[in-house]
Parts: sequence; C-alpha cells; structure tokens
Amino acid sequence: MSSTELPHLLASAAAPKPGAVAVAEGERLDSVGLPGLTLSVRSRPSVRTGLPPALYVHGLGGSSQNWSALMPLLEDVVDCEAIDLPGFGDSPPPDDGDYSITGHARAVIRYLDARARGPVHLFGNSMGGAVTTRVAAVRPDLVRTLTLVSPALPELRVQRTALPTGLLAVPGVAPLFTRLTRDWTAEQRVRGVMGLCYGDPGRVTPEGFSAAVREMERRLQLPYFWDAMTRSARGIVNAYTLGGQHGLWRQAERVLAPTLLVYGGRDLLVSYRMAHKAAAAFRDARLLTLPEAGHVAMMEYPDSVATAFRELLADTGGSSGRRAGSGS
Repeated sequence: MSSTELPHLLASAAAPKPGAVAVAEGERLDSVGLPGLTLSVRSRPSVRTGLPPALYVHGLGGSSQNWSALMPLLEDVVDCEAIDLPGFGDSPPPDDGDYSITGHARAVIRYLDARARGPVHLFGNSMGGAVTTRVAAVRPDLVRTLTLVSPALPELRVQRTALPTGLLAVPGVAPLFTRLTRDWTAEQRVRGVMGLCYGDPGRVTPEGFSAAVREMERRLQLPYFWDAMTRSARGIVNAYTLGGQHGLWRQAERVLAPTLLVYGGRDLLVSYRMAHKAAAAFRDARLLTLPEAGHVAMMEYPDSVATAFRELLADTGGSSGRRAGSGS
C-alpha cells in the first residue's frame, strides 16, 4: 500500500495563487484532452533536441510534483514529462470513474499513444510502480526502460504501518476518517504524511513544507479528493488479489524492458524485504537499495536515483540490460 500525498517542490520564489497548482521554476503544466479523460502533464524543456522521452507516474495521493526533484537531474539525457493520474494533482476524475490499476494503466497507454511518445523511459513510484509494471507487460512497444521506486506489488505480509492506507479501500472508512479528522489542520496532515513517506522527515526544507501545506489545502477543497483516494486504494487491493496472467507478479515476469528497482530501508509502506523478490521477478533487473530512504526515494535522494538511472541508460542504451546486485 502507498500514499504519497506530500509533493516535493523545487519552489519558485513566488507563492502560487490560491487554488492553483504550483509549478517549479523551469517547469510547465499543460492539459491534454482525450475522449473521456483529461490529463495534466508537467514537463521540463530538454537541454537539447532529440533526447529520448521519459514519462513519470506518481503514487496514491501523489501528483506529478513528486518528480520535480528528479527531473532537473535528468533533463540532459531524457525529455521529461510527468502526468497527474485521473483524479490526482490537476487532473479531473475520469468520466468512467475507473480508478483501478488497469484503469490508470489504460490512461497512461492512451496518453502515450495519442502523443506518439513511445517508446519511453518509464518511471513509477508506489501505486505508479504497479501501474507502470502493467503498462510494460501489456505494451512492451511503449517502454524502453522501466524504473520502479518502491513499487506497490503484492506482499504476503503487509507491514502494520501500511494497514491504515489499505483500510481506505473498505467501504465507509473514508467518510469515518473524514469525520474523525475534520479538525486536523493542513499542517498536521502534512506532518503525518511526511512521517509515513520519508525515511527522515527532517530532510524536507521549510520552503518544501510550506509548499506541501498549500498543496494539501488545495486538495482538501476538491470535491472528488477522497473518492479518488478510496477508489484507487481499492484498486490496489483488488490488484493484489488477482491471480493468473493478470497478477502483478506474473506481469512483472513478462516485462521485457531493462528494469531499475529502487527500495528504501526505512520504507513504512512497501517492505524493504520485497526488493530481492522483485529483482528475481523482473527478467532484466538491477537493484538499488538506499538504507536511509523511505517510500519516496526520488524525493529524498534524487541524486542517487538519477545516478542509477544514468548507469542503466549508459549500460543498456535503452534496449538491453544486465542483472545487478544492490548498491547504496
């Protein structure tokens, strides 16, 4: 289970307007309309033309802002875009109300097909890791490499600290939680999310914390916020129970793209012990372990993640790879 409500911002000097989504210096935010679907896309202009495209997919409760620390570190090797999944960030809910892992994966595929962006270097964190695993399995033509940061793949023994997020999938829990926490301030909510998602919440700067609070205040005003959260959480639980060829571990085995796996030793949502199971499941995988990182290593240790991806890119050229051990 996962929740990445806290966005990491490279905050610009001017505070965003009330109700507006923050855009870091050097970024732009566009809206892409597809039949029954509108997606918000965050991008950074490449430093030169002709770079291969990359697409970043966030986790449950997160947004494209979760990649704002990593994208500047890779803008010289890939053409960076990060999407807000339907119902998250600045993307409105999907017309069909489908928040399943398959529904989110379909949104990613439709975007890539519509923009003729593939094959891309595909990144996913947490729920986004499950989504991108499914995309890579069913549409290998769209994926050059796959980078998964704490992917939400099924665990036999879910950590206790992940159970509250999973309970969001239970009917009636979200309204109850809303009532019980109606007096919580945005600051309290953000501190709670930081404690859950970061290995060391102290790494967040005061500017980053303030930006996260403004974003939390904006999200809580959205009428569909809790619906998107609960339905997506239910989608993760349902994906965990699927067997056969639709099971996420079976689909991981089908991924052809060279895969970089990143796991944090202090992750309270995706167990660190799943790292070696994942490395064995993906046929062409390498593993980066960060003992001090939590659930969002690309926000806590973006330099380490960027270095590992550059090594993947250099070694594979985006078309082939090698199996590797762990690093720190």
